Amino acid sequence: MMNLEKRSPSILTGAFVGGLLTLPLMAVTYLGFVVAGLPFAPYDALFPFIRNRTPGGIITLTIDSIIAIIQFLNLGRTDTAAKPIEQIMALLMLVGVGVVIGAVVFAIARRIKAGDRYLPGFLVGAALGLLMVIFYTDSGIPATTSPTISNLWLFGSFLAFALGINWIYNDLSDLPVHAPTGETTASVQPIDRRQFLVRVGGATATLTVLGAGLGALLTPRGTTRTTTSSATAALLPEVTPEGTPVAGTTAGLEPAPGTRLEYTPLDEHYRIDISARPPVLDASTWRLRVSGLVESPVEMTLDSLMNDYEPVDQIITLSCISNPVAGDLISTTRWTGVQLNLLLEEWNLLPEATHLRITSADGFDEYVALETIRNDDRILLAYAWDGQPLKQKHGFPLRIYIPNHYGMKQPKWITDIEVVDEWQEGYWVRRGWSEAALVQTTSVIDTVATDAVYERDGQMVVPIGGIAYAGSRGISSVEVQIDDGEWQQADLRSPLSELTWVIWRYDWAFTEGGHTFRVRCVDGLGGPQTETVQGVRPDGATGIHQTIART
Repeated sequence: MMNLEKRSPSILTGAFVGGLLTLPLMAVTYLGFVVAGLPFAPYDALFPFIRNRTPGGIITLTIDSIIAIIQFLNLGRTDTAAKPIEQIMALLMLVGVGVVIGAVVFAIARRIKAGDRYLPGFLVGAALGLLMVIFYTDSGIPATTSPTISNLWLFGSFLAFALGINWIYNDLSDLPVHAPTGETTASVQPIDRRQFLVRVGGATATLTVLGAGLGALLTPRGTTRTTTSSATAALLPEVTPEGTPVAGTTAGLEPAPGTRLEYTPLDEHYRIDISARPPVLDASTWRLRVSGLVESPVEMTLDSLMNDYEPVDQIITLSCISNPVAGDLISTTRWTGVQLNLLLEEWNLLPEATHLRITSADGFDEYVALETIRNDDRILLAYAWDGQPLKQKHGFPLRIYIPNHYGMKQPKWITDIEVVDEWQEGYWVRRGWSEAALVQTTSVIDTVATDAVYERDGQMVVPIGGIAYAGSRGISSVEVQIDDGEWQQADLRSPLSELTWVIWRYDWAFTEGGHTFRVRCVDGLGGPQTETVQGVRPDGATGIHQTIART
């Protein structure tokens, strides 16, 4: 006898189906991003919305946890490892949404009349699609397609997703809980719900692999989608080759073997930002919009910034406030741009103006005092690094540089500058980080070069070296301590500029055994490095760096 027991599929089954269908949804929409520049919901809508509404303490805990995981598992450079972790978090957020939506569609469908079999999926899908459109619009992240097409893409994708869940519910409802028993014909092989779900899973896996595989295949290796105009590079002034410091610097002291490069290769420059992926901006359509307390609004093109003003080159060290003592979120390269104080003169600011509110394409914002800008001609609106247009991941087409401050005060992907009459809290300040974000004086041991021991005056010597940095204050001295001995003066290499780190070296008279090495420094104004141990929040990490080595 045939067993035809039927009952409504459970809400837990709906949660499973929702999570399952999220995978091809992500794969197909990622393919749309790669092929046509359409918004990718986990990165461009969901993640920014949740990020912008998460309390600062939770964000800080998340950042600290990510850094701790990277260091504990030795996953490599902090920035290159952190970004995939953020992206995985964004994808998992969408999977979580899919699980909830699946449960909701099944819950509603269990109570709906038989004649309205697709109404739950339509209602939930339309609501979810509308929410994603709102989230995407709120993020401010641009896509290369028109807003109308981008919004229709998001709305349609999630409507189809919910209808797909509803379709599976309907099919499950028509199937018996268990496969029928009894006689069957060769051409008819009845299936039960479990077998049906297995087949759905197989189809889902196929769609996911195809979508993700095509997306990966169509994305050039080592790059992200960009609409940077190839003509942009031709607008730059004559520059020296990549990786070469500007003329006039002195080499001086030879760094100890194993010391980090004094000038950071462009692709190795650290990158930390608030987005799961960098915003995509087109050089040909981008405009710097200046509004607020000005006689009339101003719009500037990238071509104008590059050609109508004398370019300024500065070799600069930039550090992240999230960088722990001896961390790798610090780099040095050459910035090219226009002095911001010159632009202020042309913007015709009203007398009551006191600050600029600078906004980025990813929703980041920060305030800069006009007094600071007018008194420091080193403050730049930069459009090039190392003689090349800014890379997409590094803030193309425009970012600001403000000496003596951490990167959290210096927006990238700048789109708008509003002239205002008061200071307010910027993006990270609102989340509990430092109002000033002044660079802490720090020194780091990069190497105890036990494999480079040499003889000097009959004594075996071990080179020790690293970097010291105090923002625009410079470094006047570095001292090294071995075990509990006296602090000894290290030698300093002439810095590439007044705005960069300093390479130091100390040649230690070798003694066999395990030793503890410590370093401290004094900035160029005579201020000693803070030896008290402090974490990165809220003002940047402090403390003495030490390392243990066996010689």
